[in-house]
Amino acid sequence: MVPFAGYEMPVQYGLGVMKEHLHTRAAAGLFDVSHMGQVILRPKGSYQDTALAFEGLMPVDVLGVAEGRQRYGLFTDQAGGILDDLMFANRGDHLFVVVNAACKEADVAHMQAHLSDTTGVIAVTDRALLALQGPQAEAALARIVPSVAAMRFMDVAQLPSGYGELWISRSGYTGEDGFEISVPEAGAGALARALLDMAEVEAIGLGARDSLRLEAGLCLYGHDIDTTTSPVEAGLTWAIQKPRRAGGAREGGFPGAARILRELADGPARLRVGLRPEGRAPMREGTELFTHDGTALGQVTSGGFGPSVEAPIAMGYVPRGQAEIGTTLQGEVRGKRLPVTVAAMPFQPTTYKR
Repeated sequence: MVPFAGYEMPVQYGLGVMKEHLHTRAAAGLFDVSHMGQVILRPKGSYQDTALAFEGLMPVDVLGVAEGRQRYGLFTDQAGGILDDLMFANRGDHLFVVVNAACKEADVAHMQAHLSDTTGVIAVTDRALLALQGPQAEAALARIVPSVAAMRFMDVAQLPSGYGELWISRSGYTGEDGFEISVPEAGAGALARALLDMAEVEAIGLGARDSLRLEAGLCLYGHDIDTTTSPVEAGLTWAIQKPRRAGGAREGGFPGAARILRELADGPARLRVGLRPEGRAPMREGTELFTHDGTALGQVTSGGFGPSVEAPIAMGYVPRGQAEIGTTLQGEVRGKRLPVTVAAMPFQPTTYKR
């Protein structure tokens, strides 16, 4: 157990990090992510007014999200940096938002400050959040809630169960098919035990959670993205839909729009890239990156060993001119500069149920 975002969190359970990681890829892993923030945005008037107000905080199309669907979002600041990344869902007459644990108090305050004219911002404090991830996640959860089998990637549903009403999304942060399940706190322990009693489900800690998301090429807030990185630099342009871009129906109007729209048009000065170190030595967060002639380029933001790809992998920022796949660089590990190659992401293919 270690301190994490103000909570005591498990780094690993009995299997250990490597086996937990591989079990999630092969079967199903259960993660306790109750430390993350759950928030309801309840319109004071129309849903459209709330959706447009929420859209004003990020370069993402909120209005276009259909009922019963979820989308990835990014709060930006006036300089175009990222305040947090999040998930939000259209639940018909309101929005449901999940934010990162370390940012949740600031995020709730941010939403209250900017949305209070149109929207009640309600922090949900009486529900746990579980993530069930892996190719056998559907079979496991369908024993408890059969209708989840019909859900597709980024669908959301509110479904009755013996553990209380479950708020389920077909999503997660491992690159695998799976679900995130918000459950009333009174039923959370029993639901977790019921899942863990199934042969295909094992408990998974922070260590494997980190290696799974790294293999999937997914950003960790506070490491790969923060207020010093823009969504374009971070390679998150797929999260900026056409209506919010130049020439779109609702172009701009979000914090940092001038910089972000300029970078979309002209390209950013630097980019987040995948990195494949040669040999077996991992290049961890903070490893400095150089050209072969010794010019400093940037540094690794996430790095470690990828159990599924059986090799060290990393992500980091380099100038755009050095960001092309196949470019060879050097990373300084314990005083030695070792070769590392810019690589495509994700490192491990995703298996979302489309």
